[in-house]
Amino acid sequence: MVFVVMITALIVSARRRSDDREEPDDYARVKAEVLRLRERVRTLERIVTDPDNRLSRDIGDL
Repeated sequence: MVFVVMITALIVSARRRSDDREEPDDYARVKAEVLRLRERVRTLERIVTDPDNRLSRDIGDL
């Protein structure tokens, strides 16, 4: 009886581990979009804080 319970627990834990490792189908698309948006934010921060363009502002106030 104990053997059956141990085997069942082992199978259940193995299935949970395999489910945790699965990535969503569109993971690459979402990752690319996040990286694109991050770069866009950095560009906007550079534009807003660039003193040569007389656009220097405090980003915290925006």
